[in-house]
Amino acid sequence: MRLSQGLFNVRPADAADLPSLLALYSELNPDDAPLPQTSADAIWSAISSQRGRTILVAEAAGTLAGTADCIVLPNLTRGGRAILFVENVVVAGSFQRRGVGRQLMEAAVRLGESAGCYKVQLLAADDEYVHTFYKACGFQALAEGFRRYLP
Repeated sequence: MRLSQGLFNVRPADAADLPSLLALYSELNPDDAPLPQTSADAIWSAISSQRGRTILVAEAAGTLAGTADCIVLPNLTRGGRAILFVENVVVAGSFQRRGVGRQLMEAAVRLGESAGCYKVQLLAADDEYVHTFYKACGFQALAEGFRRYLP
């Protein structure tokens, strides 16, 4: 299933993408210790079997340029329309400012539309550049997010 065809091909990730995904995530969170391969494989297995979960990847000439993790959350409000949550959005440094992030976010919105969602929601880092990017993609800062990190 192809979700976007522009400069980059946006599609759902598959098991063969795992090493490249892990490399992208290391750019997102450079202080994180690398996952042992057995752990990464087990987590990928859980993700790939999770209903409503799609990790999108943007690919250029066989190289993963970016990713966005999307999950459809069933919902008992809004007439039963679901919510699409987006997490772990990252574009490789060598591909930034080339439209990868915009294509990923457009594909996430289309994914939400096709699932009958009433909104696409994400949390963004406290970074003006990131906020400007999401606003340019049509997102609005309408709520204040809260987090509680667990040990």
